[in-house]
Amino acid sequence: MAGPLSATVRAATRRRLIPQRVALVLTQAAVNKVKTLMDSRPDMIGIKVGVRTRGCNGLSYTIEYAKEKNKQDEVVVQDGVTVLIDKKAQLTLLGTEMDYQESKLASEFVFHNPNIKGTCGCGESFSV
Repeated sequence: MAGPLSATVRAATRRRLIPQRVALVLTQAAVNKVKTLMDSRPDMIGIKVGVRTRGCNGLSYTIEYAKEKNKQDEVVVQDGVTVLIDKKAQLTLLGTEMDYQESKLASEFVFHNPNIKGTCGCGESFSV
């Protein structure tokens, strides 16, 4: 017969909990599109989102297939899809919602980013 269980109680200093912000949230439309894209590329682990200097307002998003995770990439896994965030884009994308929209003229990923201070007229580039 096993002996009684014991527990130790210690006084804890009051720590303030800091809420964690998710780097990137995908809408269901974006999840579905990424799943479709990944079905055609089973050799890839996910997609990688980054930013680069381009356009009339400074920065633009880049999306590419990811074969491997780099050391400083942030990984977002949501509903079975993996999105890597490039180190240079992590602060820029903090709190962003990634959506996928289709219309008669275009089908594209759309980023709803609360950090953006300005965009260009065509919507391709932004500044933070």
